[in-house]
Amino acid sequence: MSKKHVIIPIFVPHKGCPNDCIFCNQKKISGQLEEMTPDKIHETVKEHLGTISQDAFVEIAFYGGSFTAIDKVLQEEFLKHAWSYIEAGKVSEIRVSTRPDRIDTEILEMLKKYGVRTIELGVQSLDEEVLRASLRGHDLAVVFRSAKLIKDMGFRLGIQIMTGLPGDTREKCMETARKVVSMSPDVVRIYPVLVIKGTGLERLMEKGDYRPQTLEEAVDLCAELLRLFEDNGIDVIRVGLQPTENIREGAGSDVAAGPVHPAFRQLAQARLSLKRIEEIIDSQHLSDAQELIIYTGPSNISDVVGQKRSNIEALKSKYGFADVRVMPDPKLSREIISRAISSAD
Repeated sequence: MSKKHVIIPIFVPHKGCPNDCIFCNQKKISGQLEEMTPDKIHETVKEHLGTISQDAFVEIAFYGGSFTAIDKVLQEEFLKHAWSYIEAGKVSEIRVSTRPDRIDTEILEMLKKYGVRTIELGVQSLDEEVLRASLRGHDLAVVFRSAKLIKDMGFRLGIQIMTGLPGDTREKCMETARKVVSMSPDVVRIYPVLVIKGTGLERLMEKGDYRPQTLEEAVDLCAELLRLFEDNGIDVIRVGLQPTENIREGAGSDVAAGPVHPAFRQLAQARLSLKRIEEIIDSQHLSDAQELIIYTGPSNISDVVGQKRSNIEALKSKYGFADVRVMPDPKLSREIISRAISSAD
């Protein structure tokens, strides 16, 4: 049995970031308005360690999108404080999130020295026009160069992409994902764009020059992205921003518009399951059946059924099935097998 993997998040919101991307307000996204300090690092780590079992695999993660753009002295100071927990045997590794244009051999050597083993690049898009419209401040070549250098120096590579950026389309986003696959990352995160209050993107939307994705558009696209990454053996570790007091639906939220949902990944996983079931029905000519039985692994039941039985109702509506049943099969994992039942059965 593998150890439980626990991440202790340390947010360094917008610290050192060289420019303001049109969609970004890291302090509101992270829910943290105060600057990070060494004392706060110790406070955060100790608080988390107090709730973690001793046999867990524990990782300190510096989030915020631009860790290696921080002043090098402060960057090293943060790493030293995190490294002290590795030396004490309380933490296994460190991971950082950063920009593709803030990676070089010298930086990577320092990260390795202090126990960093995973580097996540905030790529967002691999379309030149979208990068320019989003004010990312770097071109496509930088991303490929940084990703290769990270892997060549023995780090695990993470890639973060966004859907619904200015100038983006469904096909551009799928092409970005195909280019990501070509980099062979270890993990991927997918973030549908939310319009955060106080950003350039909100101003662009208010002028009528930007239309955010609807929830339906984002869910359907992310289902296809999940399929592409899963089919290529790439682990998608997050879909959608982590809900916080600031990032949520309703009054008081810092989200002005966009496909915000507290269980966005579940919606995308359920949509992908529905697509796979429909493909099985069509390829095996099961649409004339009276009833349909779907077999899948026990842990996959909720994705196959869909939130509030949405997939069951969609299948009944599209194909006219009198009944659709989902049955657990311990021999299966995320695989799906469908069997038709005729009136004669």
